[in-house]
Amino acid sequence: MLVENAKLPLADHTDLRLTPEGAGRNQVVLLDPDHPGFRDPQYRARRNQIAALSLSYRHGDQIPDVEYTGEEHEVWRAVWQALVPAHQAYACSEYLGSADRLEFLPDRIPQLSEVNLKVEALSGFHLEPVAGLVQPRNFLDSLASGTFLCTQYIRHHSTPFYTPEPDVIHELAGHAVTLASPRLAELNREFGRAVKRTKSPEAFDRISRLYWFTIEFGVLLEGGKLKAYGTGLLSSSGELAAMSSAELRPFDPEAASHQTYDPTRYQQVLFYAKSFDSMYQTLKRYLATW
Repeated sequence: MLVENAKLPLADHTDLRLTPEGAGRNQVVLLDPDHPGFRDPQYRARRNQIAALSLSYRHGDQIPDVEYTGEEHEVWRAVWQALVPAHQAYACSEYLGSADRLEFLPDRIPQLSEVNLKVEALSGFHLEPVAGLVQPRNFLDSLASGTFLCTQYIRHHSTPFYTPEPDVIHELAGHAVTLASPRLAELNREFGRAVKRTKSPEAFDRISRLYWFTIEFGVLLEGGKLKAYGTGLLSSSGELAAMSSAELRPFDPEAASHQTYDPTRYQQVLFYAKSFDSMYQTLKRYLATW
């Protein structure tokens, strides 16, 4: 079943899949055999090219721009055309307000550098480019200092509504918009601070699961209707439309931290909060206990 973001890994960026140093300049990013772009040499070369830009980046540098191709802009255009009506139907008002402030254009991929300037002005969060998937603790640790590690490549053109990993559509349409909300940005910081205080792998796994069921796949009630604030939902029109079919459980951070999930399919269990305010207060208090 080809669906957007159906295989997002734990806590977003789980493993930087790069060849060892000196393994050859023509293979920077390794793709799994079942990746849509695995048998496309042009796509693989393009992924290497974009990864090289990010690998040369150092904290504090000017974020490198990517000269996206017409085909890449077309993928963004196709996904955005599906997302706009889905957002109007299923996104929470906190997300919609932030999206209005970022003013994404429907026909071109925005540069990470320009989005970063807007997000920093709104919440103080900094978007920083990475070449690919990174270790989960590194990803969550970075949130404590107000840094979000962000990919710049886009999914393969043959599957515009599916990606086996977080790409620029997920990062910008999902995370960047939510990080433009001061309250959602603060929750991301609290996750990073909680991770820094954890000592055991078990505790880290629980915080990662809670991140999954809130920042990635959180839902809430608004005007008596189910709305999304989770980025995995908000970057996928298909997953947004299907979220009401999941088993809906009242939001309980303790229960969510123990709940397992399958990242390769639509979520079978979602935790809904009574409102955005109640979710924000409950989650912030809970994370402070770690």
